[in-house]
Amino acid sequence: MANLVVHFEIYGTDPQVLVDYYSALFGWKIDRYGEMDYWGIETGDGSIQNASGTSGWGINGGIGPRQGPAPTPGSPVTGANIVVAVDDVDGTYAKGIELGGSEALAPSDMQGVGRLAYLLDPDGNLFGFLSPRLSDGTTAMGG
Repeated sequence: MANLVVHFEIYGTDPQVLVDYYSALFGWKIDRYGEMDYWGIETGDGSIQNASGTSGWGINGGIGPRQGPAPTPGSPVTGANIVVAVDDVDGTYAKGIELGGSEALAPSDMQGVGRLAYLLDPDGNLFGFLSPRLSDGTTAMGG
């Protein structure tokens, strides 16, 4: 298991805003760790560690308080970025904006990769989501 990514973290000026945003957008189960200013994210049954006791390829994460100013629009990404697998890129994109996110890259097809979009969450963090299904209904790998 060496060198596998097993956890991600998202930081926010007001972590509860991000807890509400990501749980509504992706259905993630997010719980506060005791009295700590940290919330654990369970991404679902496909994660490598999950409540069902099964093991998958996805990872879980956490949300914590930001130590400094939030990213400003147009600023470069200064940390790692996450990309989430979804069934419907266009629907997820619309819902993410409706919930308070903003556009970073509108949904587009990438041959050999899939349909991809990026948003900024309510605190300005960049994140993406991807589906293997292109806008014409075929899969990125030609199926």
